[in-house]
Amino acid sequence: MKKVNNTIIVFLLLIVTAACTSEPEKREGIFVFDELNRQIPVFSGDSAYTNVQKQLEFGPRVPGTQSHTDTRNFLINTLRDRAGRRNVFTQDFSRTIYGDTLQMSNIIAAFNLEAADRIFLCAHWDTRPRADRDPDITRRNEPIPGADDGASGVAVLLEIARILAENPPPIGVDLVLFDGEDYGREGDLQYYFLGAREWAENPPVPGYRPRFGILLDMVGAKDAVFPKELYSLTYARPLVDGVWEVASGLGYGNKFPDIRGAAISDDHVVINEKLGIPTINIIHHNRGSGDSVFPEYWHTHADNLDIISEETLGMIGHILTEIIYNRIK
Repeated sequence: MKKVNNTIIVFLLLIVTAACTSEPEKREGIFVFDELNRQIPVFSGDSAYTNVQKQLEFGPRVPGTQSHTDTRNFLINTLRDRAGRRNVFTQDFSRTIYGDTLQMSNIIAAFNLEAADRIFLCAHWDTRPRADRDPDITRRNEPIPGADDGASGVAVLLEIARILAENPPPIGVDLVLFDGEDYGREGDLQYYFLGAREWAENPPVPGYRPRFGILLDMVGAKDAVFPKELYSLTYARPLVDGVWEVASGLGYGNKFPDIRGAAISDDHVVINEKLGIPTINIIHHNRGSGDSVFPEYWHTHADNLDIISEETLGMIGHILTEIIYNRIK
């Protein structure tokens, strides 16, 4: 069953009104990130690391499990503490997959609700239910911890939420945590990106038109490198170039190299194709193809807290806060 909590109807109306009345002149040059000499708040990589740790303490966040329910409650309560109860809601939906009917939830938080000009940041909060690539074949049907593949992006957004609460941004910022991104079996793409599909096919805010979106996926590993993902270049090259230029200007050019990466199917593809909102993917991968695209821990039990770096999380948060507070006119 699809539903949106009735208590946030006013909230929805405010967002759609703001998004639909954005003046055309304010939407020109939406991917130009010139420095505006504003002070930006400090993003804490240590706090983001703690956010990863907290998610992992619940266990694998697989739809249909108690760990999934407990994590959902934690995320909702944390965002309510930071955005305010009336500015956070869930988009609840169900899917029957491989014979199981699963209850899932997208979780959405809005900051600076009065702003007509908005952007959105997103990540997926679920965990893969099977370790397809684990070297121990006896454990391949067990769910992965998902420290990087899911929890890292959410952890960055939770710290962003703290910053937004304490430092009102000059633009409207919406945080979207997608569920059911990683449920499908390998090659069975119809059962991937379930939360993004729900959000795109049944928009909780009809007519929502932010400037752009940025997806964070696998953004916490110690050795992470972020080439320009190919679908992102295809759908929103100016946005990719703008974000990578900011990263380079902050001293992260070695981690955000100006090279074309692989084409990675992810939540951003759904959003671009179904909603036409320019959305890019910041994701750790390399330029190869097939099995060589992702790091060795991908879809294995090695995707645990040991691979997560406060420095990498802090870098991602630094880039995002720089864009939000100092690069958007």
